[in-house]
Amino acid sequence: MSHTPMERIARATPAPMARKVRGLSDRAIAWIFVAPSIFLLLAVNIFPLIWTIRLSFTNYKVNRPNRDVEFIGLRNYERILTDPDVWATMQATAHFLIWTIVFQVLIGFTLAFLINKKFKGNDMWTTIIVFPMMLSPAVVGNFWTFLYQPQIGLFNYAIGFLTGADPSSFSMIGDVNLAPWAIVIADTWMWTPFVMLICLAGLRSIPDSIYEAAECDRASKWRQFWTITIPMALPFLMLAVLFRGIENFKMFDLVVQLTGGGPGNTTTLTSIDLKREAFEKWRTGYSSAYAVILFVTVFGLASIYVKALNKVKER
Repeated sequence: MSHTPMERIARATPAPMARKVRGLSDRAIAWIFVAPSIFLLLAVNIFPLIWTIRLSFTNYKVNRPNRDVEFIGLRNYERILTDPDVWATMQATAHFLIWTIVFQVLIGFTLAFLINKKFKGNDMWTTIIVFPMMLSPAVVGNFWTFLYQPQIGLFNYAIGFLTGADPSSFSMIGDVNLAPWAIVIADTWMWTPFVMLICLAGLRSIPDSIYEAAECDRASKWRQFWTITIPMALPFLMLAVLFRGIENFKMFDLVVQLTGGGPGNTTTLTSIDLKREAFEKWRTGYSSAYAVILFVTVFGLASIYVKALNKVKER
């Protein structure tokens, strides 16, 4: 007589252990299965966070392990919040964050709206548009570095063709005024497809019956767009803004590959500045305080934003 694998395991279980397991509640069994994941979460996320907070109150330097570690209170936080260079990197990060989100949402929603209309070659164009998102940020950085080259870059030649300017007369990644926009353009090209996919999911979740009812009421396409499409797709738009906002706040590899934070410090984002403080200047205590400030900023803004998102979803 054949037995299932579970029956064979049950028969092979020693009687004392079987009695103990049989006496456990469903809640206890659930905790047994969840416990390994909780311990892993504590080891990977919570413990480093607590250790970072502890180091932020000291003058510890990881390249001087034998040096006496002194507790200096809030001095690291005071230095960071009163440092004009830090506020300059915050400003550069805010410029990058705001404009990338604006462009990605506008272009992504427009593409999603167009692709949602069934037409010949719909799937092919969707695949082509999504392609940049599949690439590594390092690859995208190298790709746009060549496009931005004054002598051979296609981007400069395209701008020259449209405006009549000499392609070699300007450098997108070498000019103080143009470099911040160079990283915005590259990031927008790479991550607009991500926003498009989220918006497309939102548009396709709207029942056709709502549009049919609006047509029966003789609502114009423009009115349907503003009273049906936008309100019902708004939670998805806000979700896309949340995802891209968090990711762009900690953007590092693409910008490093494109400009390295230059020219000067015009494209030095907070993540790049934090890396320099921690692994070039070896100011571990200072950089820990820096990381804590960034974490509190992102967590606080994200929490407020999520509450607003939930209110929109409940309407």
